[in-house]
Amino acid sequence: MFVDHVKIYVKGGDGGDGMVAFRREKYVPMGGPAGGDGGHGGDIVFQVEEGLRTLMDFRYKRHFKAERGEHGMSKGMHGKNSEDTVIKVPPGTVVINEETGAVIADLVEHGQSAIIARGGRGGRGNSRFATPANPAPELAEKGEPGQELNVILELKVLADVGLVGFPSVGKSTILSVVSAAKPKIGAYHFTTIVPNLGMVETEDGRSFAMADLPGLIEGAHQGIGLGMQFLRHIERTRVIVHVVDMSGMEGRDPYEDYVTINEELKQYNLRLTERPQIVVANKMDIPEAEENLQEFIKKVGESVKVYPISAVSRQGLKPLLYEIADLLEVTPEFTLHEIEEEESNATVLYKHEKKGEEFDITRDDDGAFVITGYSIERLFKMTDFSREDGVRRFARQLRAMGVDDALRERGAKDGDIVRLLEFEFEFVD
Repeated sequence: MFVDHVKIYVKGGDGGDGMVAFRREKYVPMGGPAGGDGGHGGDIVFQVEEGLRTLMDFRYKRHFKAERGEHGMSKGMHGKNSEDTVIKVPPGTVVINEETGAVIADLVEHGQSAIIARGGRGGRGNSRFATPANPAPELAEKGEPGQELNVILELKVLADVGLVGFPSVGKSTILSVVSAAKPKIGAYHFTTIVPNLGMVETEDGRSFAMADLPGLIEGAHQGIGLGMQFLRHIERTRVIVHVVDMSGMEGRDPYEDYVTINEELKQYNLRLTERPQIVVANKMDIPEAEENLQEFIKKVGESVKVYPISAVSRQGLKPLLYEIADLLEVTPEFTLHEIEEEESNATVLYKHEKKGEEFDITRDDDGAFVITGYSIERLFKMTDFSREDGVRRFARQLRAMGVDDALRERGAKDGDIVRLLEFEFEFVD
């Protein structure tokens, strides 16, 4: 089975907790704090593995969680950082954040990698909080939670040339005679249900990758037939070879086929119309084909060059392959996604992610004030509420962030309930 679109959940490892500890050694009076920091959690890293061809493995495992960092220890010892969790993906994988639709990474070269979910940093031990005013703090941080998100993986076949056209126009036959690929060929529609890839070499030694893509029909851009599955793969190709059945055996008009397919490409993604297109009139060995070809050329006009071929008898294939190779030499690669800074041809895209407002205040049905927000929730998760010093520090941090003032502005009075995640407390003015 060919799998080219899948949704998975990834989570970076949580940081290890910092420790509250003190030196207790003979002849060392008032040894002071000695709690170590927690280790960092592991990242979730995607890495390209050349041998993979589909996203099949993700059908069986869809949840990936990196290891958390080791907790801090006494005598000021740091917890160990966790190893990254490396997940192998096939070349041509695009990683998309499901919530925002932003492209996290576009992975195309063997060995290329990208951090998809970052691990949390380790919490600080009590030795970090010692001050002249408080030389022996009973205060330590919990580890920062690792980043978690749902991502969509899309596989787009890495081919220089894509064969497009209605079902049964002879795309698979063309690929089978110009390369060593052995696609399934049959006298019925949608024989090809997955993209087939083959390497083509011209007689003058130039080579390129050609993909025979599943047959396209009207309405494909809306998912009809094998629409979206087909169209996703054409995005990476630099040259489109548009195969038209000139015999009219299916009872369709070749010119109408040509117009319909081009309209589908345009409706799916306007940028596909920027790619150079070679029109191939196939099945020229059928008696009616010559007459249909003359009519077709009249309708498309002189500006469109048409290559008459017969894939079965191999007539006309040599000049077609030369034309494709010539076009590839002068056609640049089309970027799939807008990338701000390119460090190499194979770019991993890292964007600064705005975390949103520090906090937001709403009211629940029972009148309680509810505080939400990335920064304040992160602060809450890293606070150890089992210790008095931790609770006091958290209260000071809320005040410094302006939470107290914001609650007063919203009309909070003494004794009102305030909720933050699973924590509930009373507002004291």
